[in-house]
Amino acid sequence: MGGLHELVRILEQGGVVACPTETWLGLLADARNEEAIERVALLKGRPANMPIALLLPDANAVREVALGTNPAAEALMRAHWPGPLTLLLDARPELSPRLVRDGKVGVRVPGPSPALELTRAFGHALTATSANLSGEPPLRSVEELPAALAEGLNGAVAGVSPGGAPSTFVDTTTAPMKILRAGAIELDPAAL
Repeated sequence: MGGLHELVRILEQGGVVACPTETWLGLLADARNEEAIERVALLKGRPANMPIALLLPDANAVREVALGTNPAAEALMRAHWPGPLTLLLDARPELSPRLVRDGKVGVRVPGPSPALELTRAFGHALTATSANLSGEPPLRSVEELPAALAEGLNGAVAGVSPGGAPSTFVDTTTAPMKILRAGAIELDPAAL
């Protein structure tokens, strides 16, 4: 596995790390590094039209990847971050096309998990896609990884994700906001 500092060094050098999140095992890579993002997409066999969401170390890091927020989105952040709530925001134009769809990027501060610890230690956005082959069920631990995917990793964090529902996904760029995927956080659509 390597310690936290070693994992941060791997990420800084463009590596890909499998790490338990508060939902499922994730593939984490530096969201500022186009080659690292491309490696994640290739490892998963993820189509180019399926953007990769991001993990943030804290709510302040939204500024690095999004053009801004609105009061309703900020209220959701305060209520549910850290936690399994992904918010769709207007993306900064310099973000990788692999992270953006229709000018929007999905972000969350992960709930208590090794992924939260690693994202905070790294200090910048990391990819937040599940560590599985595209179209296959999500995985809970490194031991479940298919060999072809495991061989492409530069690091892995021991531990088991709880599984269950994925993060809830909300488009905050519309009025009213829209729940795009029901998940681990229950929200009342009428309250958005």
